[in-house]
Amino acid sequence: MAKPANKMGLWMSTALVSGNMIGSGVFLLPASLAKIGSISIVSWVLTSLGAFALAIIFSGMSILVPRAGGPYVYVRKGFGDFLGFQTAYSYWINTWVGNAAIALAAASYARSFIPILHHQFLTALTAISLVWIFTLINSRGARTAGYVQLIATICKITPLLLIGILGWFYFNPDYITQSVNLTGHSDFSAITSAAALTLWAFTGVESATVGADAMRNPKRDVPLATLMGTVIAAIVYITSSVAIMGMVPAPELAASTSPFALAAEKMFGQAGHYLIAVGAVISCIGALNGWIMLQGQVAMDAAEDKLFPRFFAKRNKHDVPVQGMIFTSILVTGLLLLTSSPDLIKQFDFIILLAVIASLVPYLYTAMAAFIIVKENPLSKRQRMLYGIAAILASIYAFWAISGAGKDVIYYGFLLLLFSLPLYIWVCRSHTKAA
Repeated sequence: MAKPANKMGLWMSTALVSGNMIGSGVFLLPASLAKIGSISIVSWVLTSLGAFALAIIFSGMSILVPRAGGPYVYVRKGFGDFLGFQTAYSYWINTWVGNAAIALAAASYARSFIPILHHQFLTALTAISLVWIFTLINSRGARTAGYVQLIATICKITPLLLIGILGWFYFNPDYITQSVNLTGHSDFSAITSAAALTLWAFTGVESATVGADAMRNPKRDVPLATLMGTVIAAIVYITSSVAIMGMVPAPELAASTSPFALAAEKMFGQAGHYLIAVGAVISCIGALNGWIMLQGQVAMDAAEDKLFPRFFAKRNKHDVPVQGMIFTSILVTGLLLLTSSPDLIKQFDFIILLAVIASLVPYLYTAMAAFIIVKENPLSKRQRMLYGIAAILASIYAFWAISGAGKDVIYYGFLLLLFSLPLYIWVCRSHTKAA
């Protein structure tokens, strides 16, 4: 176990949650959502409610099952080893697939002040370099990574709130009313499609529960950081996203690879463009820092329970599962090279939708496991009702978000889930032979 001096306090833990959520999503998603229309604002509101229901579930589970590991630990407690393994496997895939999208978004915004990065290969190379820089930082221990996360979170929220507040002085309601639903399908279908994208922006609500081992006082900090981080993210997302949709016409917004920088340029000229671009890069690398921490943690917890290969459980002198972290960063590097595309927004959309599917499985399983865990614990009627309602809402939301991801993404997500079956058999047999 890490020494208390090398662990995170409440504010670092809150920064981990909000910082992991406020990353690449909010900075690139306006371009993706502009193709759907301003009706996606409804998706932001519904997603915020769904995320808060998930936050209540994760906060409650962290108290009832006081152990690091997040969704994996709760599902294993409720349903046993196999679904526990499947949850760890899906969540682990979500972390490294998502890290590819975050690194890609950082490289995209860096184009604003480093024009040479418009070259496709150099964009991929920059994204890969960022992955390895923050793998090295995280290998130095939780508190080092926590300081980076706290500073990055403060830096990223400032420009977003600047757009969210001052942007209303440049707001044109016609941009909202003239592009309500651009999909050619029903309003419900459009809202559902947008919800699959907006959920990406809330992926990370469970971060404190996964990284509980890295906190000084997890019993207090995990539930508080989970709820506080989710509220902070929701406020930033809704205010800034609505403002930007009213500042930039939908066609122009949809074509942009740096929509917030575009909005800032309309407000402050070229200086605003560079300010937001720098803020976006800081935001993305802050999220990348937090998620690289988690990509090692969830695999380590499963490996210690003999449900993941043994090397994921090996820690260095800073109590960091560095072997698993490095292996996972190699996978991120491979994904960035394999999915390299001239159409950056298309590449980003595909990667995040694949990551969303991988995250929705643990979210859905956790919400279902909550019913069993709550039943097994002596709770008041009021507590049972609170967790029961939250679990129902979170389950419904997860089903709904999955349905909006699209046939191709669901197909690839299902294949990833099926691959967990032979992998589970192999892991179990390897641990049996070792014993």
